[in-house]
Amino acid sequence: MNVKRRVAVVGAGITLFRRRLKETGKELSYLAANAALESAGMTMDDIDCVVMGTAPDAFDGIHMKADNLLDGAGATRKPYSRVYVGGGTGVFSPIGGWWHIASGLFDTCLVVAEEKMSPCIPHPQTAFRTIWDPIITRPLNPNLVWIFALEMNRYMKTYNIPKEHIAMVAVKNKGNALDHPSAQLAAKITVEDVLNSETMVWPVQRLDISPPSDGAAALVLTSEDVARKFTDAPVWIDGVGWSLDSAYWTNRDLCFPQYVAEAAKMAYKMAKITDPPKEVDFAEPYDPFTYKELHHMEGLLLAKKGEAPKLTAEGVTQRDGDLPMCPSGGLLGVGNPIAAAGLMKCCEMFWQLRNEAGKRQVSGAETGVAQAWGDLMQVGTVTVFRR
Repeated sequence: MNVKRRVAVVGAGITLFRRRLKETGKELSYLAANAALESAGMTMDDIDCVVMGTAPDAFDGIHMKADNLLDGAGATRKPYSRVYVGGGTGVFSPIGGWWHIASGLFDTCLVVAEEKMSPCIPHPQTAFRTIWDPIITRPLNPNLVWIFALEMNRYMKTYNIPKEHIAMVAVKNKGNALDHPSAQLAAKITVEDVLNSETMVWPVQRLDISPPSDGAAALVLTSEDVARKFTDAPVWIDGVGWSLDSAYWTNRDLCFPQYVAEAAKMAYKMAKITDPPKEVDFAEPYDPFTYKELHHMEGLLLAKKGEAPKLTAEGVTQRDGDLPMCPSGGLLGVGNPIAAAGLMKCCEMFWQLRNEAGKRQVSGAETGVAQAWGDLMQVGTVTVFRR
């Protein structure tokens, strides 16, 4: 179909984000879905279709786990699909729901994202042992932390960024997370705490990294006509974008995430945003590592190349600053159940733009951007939300 309709978010829900939650993936999916439906004042009888976002099957320890999660997400005997682009899944999931409704095929869609990383023994890193090219890369015996350390080092060296400015992201986000009821690693810390934490692979230190987590999040999307029946304050998805770069990270200049920029340009064009730093009130860039918030802020065209650390040091990205970043607390503070982490950021858009974020509330927020990133540093997914 060539029909494109405006798509609204009318409900959001989230579970606790924790390590080794006792709930199964199905139960987590149910808890988030039920909370979103209650938020919208709807039941599953009102839902036409379901989109599930969930990352590698190895995390839940069940092959084709999206099929297993179907019952918890309420999708039994309903049109159901899974989207998956690694860490980018959480923001790609509502994009999947958006195109179902914007196309005119359905009027309502429940979007659920789940991750249960605890079954990975001894650590979720084991799930990534076979994602590398078996001829070119795997003989190097890589892991994600040292790959990201290469990128972080390249970013720092290119723009002469002091580690202290990057450490400020952890201080800010963990502090913001003190106000989030689902947060796993909220804390009041200092730059010195980050700089004195264990070095994993230089320049990545322990407090630069988000935790592995279990958790789920959900949104209820509807067409404009349906939204007006359930709420006087819908939040609109006015722009969506996604882009994937080459899987060969050696073929790219790691100092700038071009794939995020391409996804952002697509979303901004749809939302008719021509000057992002002035037209976006706050953002939730993907922050599994401290430097990634800065890297992605630049990829989202919210700062010039190499300038995000300076803006952070000047307080611009604080919750009460001119351009708040991760007022939720982000992955560094709230937690990182891969797919659910990105959708958590979209839930934050909903609560912020409805003035329902409590102590996390950004004053006067009318336009927000959520972004996620994943796979071999190659995926950008972006959504623009408006009050």
